[in-house]
Amino acid sequence: MRASHRWHVIRGVRYLVVFAVAACTRGSAPSAPTCAPTALSPRAWAGSNRDELVRFLDRRGCTGPGYDAKARPVAMFDWDNTVVKNDFGDAVTFYSLAHDKFLAPPGGDWKHTSRFLTDAAAAALAKACGDAAPGQPLHTSTNAACADEILAIYDGKTTTGALAFAGNYDHRRLEASYAWMTQLHAGHTPDELRRLAVDAIEPELAAPEGATQTIGTHRDLPAWVRFYDEQRELIAALISRGFDVWVITASPQDVIRAFAPRVGIAADHVIGVRLLLAAGKLTYRLEGCGPIADGEDGIIPYVDGKRCFVNKVVFGDRSAAAIDRRPDGHRQAFAAGDSDSDASFVRDAELKLVIDRHKSSLMCLALRNEHAGWLVNPMFIQPMPPATAPYACASTACFDTAGAPTACVDDAGTVIPDQRR
Repeated sequence: MRASHRWHVIRGVRYLVVFAVAACTRGSAPSAPTCAPTALSPRAWAGSNRDELVRFLDRRGCTGPGYDAKARPVAMFDWDNTVVKNDFGDAVTFYSLAHDKFLAPPGGDWKHTSRFLTDAAAAALAKACGDAAPGQPLHTSTNAACADEILAIYDGKTTTGALAFAGNYDHRRLEASYAWMTQLHAGHTPDELRRLAVDAIEPELAAPEGATQTIGTHRDLPAWVRFYDEQRELIAALISRGFDVWVITASPQDVIRAFAPRVGIAADHVIGVRLLLAAGKLTYRLEGCGPIADGEDGIIPYVDGKRCFVNKVVFGDRSAAAIDRRPDGHRQAFAAGDSDSDASFVRDAELKLVIDRHKSSLMCLALRNEHAGWLVNPMFIQPMPPATAPYACASTACFDTAGAPTACVDDAGTVIPDQRR
């Protein structure tokens, strides 16, 4: 997911081992299909973006001189607001609240749901949602106070303004509120979550653009989503040229797996927030990556966490070094994103596509563009007006491991100054 849930919003020798593992993993990928490149129509591509994409596809794909079907170039897409308009994770959250799909935690203790939930948040949830027995559905369809408290905490604070999440974790690897909205699906099986996703999202695909809904006392929440036809066509063009195409998202993995095949990406090529299983059911605990072990709950596909899961799942690096940027020639060839949380995995690619939602970190990186390889395109549906004020690179959008403001830097570590569109 995202950065869209605020509704109006070692190296050296170690790498030799990594590369050996990665070679086995990548070499076992399915054989590339017959090389039959499809066209990429102009549609809503801005400026020369379509021409740049076609040149890249033809050069790096199966018609290019260096193409190797046994080591297919990798293309990575964020999902929410990159492949689709609006947020599938939010859609499932709203549906779960409207249909009593979240289960009360064991013993009524909300700290089970996230190790980073504050005492104030746990107490607020216990007070608002205490009418449901442990393990039973929360009455969020009728208990507006409970629904409101969950939505407020999803946005980072309780309804009274107290901090909802705190603790010793790296803010470039984990957004605790994003993780929490996946963790609240604990108690369901993966199949149940996929079915829930279909029930939630199908009506939003059919709803008119601009449709809204009320959850608790929150009015005017988005109630519609769309696939971007342009991105569906780009994905088809990549696949037709033999690229290995994946999704990396901070939405629940099983939610996006239910819909990725509709844009031509196999369900097993979706990497999202992953909950560990116990007796076939989702638990509150998170799968680890790189230096973070399973169950430590310190990482999801978010900023550097997205890089880590790409390196782990796609390139087979299951070592602590998976959190690090891989050397040139050993990373994804193409990446697309829309949010500051996409910055690390997008900048790792050779060709980088940014869907412009005026996100400071990502736009600062894209607009500097000293080494080329960055394409910026307005959203394909309801694009935002061009930004006229500078992007403040030294802002909260560019943060250090403790979440404190710091400067954006380029791939060489050079501080990026403010940029004007």
